[in-house]
Amino acid sequence: MSAAPTPAPGPAAWPSVTEASDAYRHVRVSGRFRHESTTLVQAVTALGGGFWVLTPLVSEGFTVLVNRGFVPSDRRDPAGWRRPEGEVVVTGLLRLTEPGGAFLRSNAPPENRWYSRDVAVIASARGLSDVAPYFIDADAGPEGGLPVGGLTVVAFHNNHLVYALTWFTLAAMMLGAAIYVNGERRR
Repeated sequence: MSAAPTPAPGPAAWPSVTEASDAYRHVRVSGRFRHESTTLVQAVTALGGGFWVLTPLVSEGFTVLVNRGFVPSDRRDPAGWRRPEGEVVVTGLLRLTEPGGAFLRSNAPPENRWYSRDVAVIASARGLSDVAPYFIDADAGPEGGLPVGGLTVVAFHNNHLVYALTWFTLAAMMLGAAIYVNGERRR
């Protein structure tokens, strides 16, 4: 993640893009944003509730969705956002698609309601072609503007101790129940 950015994988490399080798890799890509095809995906961040701003970036030979950052719910009107025009260079973290939706919420493309960053479905709903099977979480941009980039949370939950305690507790309860049932049987 902190390494110098490498070029984002092009179409020839897409079959080999995997979670193990590519997730959170620092990449860069250049192209032009298609702001008219921006998708807002519900998000909860350290800044509160709002939306991720996913905008297609047309590069040489392919399109990639760029998560330009976060906007609060009350600032979802794009009139107040930065809208880079012309050729731009984006650096950020490569992220794999998030198909389906969120917990108990499915993406609803006909209603333009998005709960996860499902690259294939968003691309289909926006009429995009030659879209990379990943998206890029943009690095932080200039201070004070929207959307706010650089909010990728890279914290992997380590619940192993909780799992171990749960299973050992269940095993102890089973042992206690077996002893109780066996004692009752003897009476």
